Amino acid sequence: MKRRDNTIKAYMSLSCKVGHYGDVFGELLKMDIPVGDIFLLFGQIDILCKFEFDTLEEFKKGWFNRVRLIGGEEAWITRTMTFIVIQSGGETLEEPFAFIFLNTQPRNLESVQESLLKISQVLTADTVFGPYDVICSVRAHDQKDLERIISHIQRIPGIQGSMTAIIAGMRV
Repeated sequence: MKRRDNTIKAYMSLSCKVGHYGDVFGELLKMDIPVGDIFLLFGQIDILCKFEFDTLEEFKKGWFNRVRLIGGEEAWITRTMTFIVIQSGGETLEEPFAFIFLNTQPRNLESVQESLLKISQVLTADTVFGPYDVICSVRAHDQKDLERIISHIQRIPGIQGSMTAIIAGMRV
């Protein structure tokens, strides 16, 4: 996603009803969300979408309500979490290997973000409102490389916890 000036950025995570992962992905594509802004994940979150918009009302009417109602009565989406970015930590066109969701000590939030952005494998490190404090995208060559990167990140002072979701290597 190419960032425009004065826009708001958000992530929306989706957990899908068993057997409907592909259905939800297909519906997201029909909404004209760019393919590069929809990530199929392995982990506690099934799908992560990135959005850009001018106002929260635009997000609510244009995306949030439409996305959360996918599957209607069948409830294909079982849980959503929305993360509004309060401080962007870089933009990239490179597809990440994984997303790392971090919790920090409140007083160390800015220093954690700065430390993350000094790691060459970190593509972005966005400070967000939500159950996590930072959403970090990383590049890795393989799982062993990812383990090394996660270990490095977890040693940053002020990080209290993390959850990693690897991006699925396939598209539904």
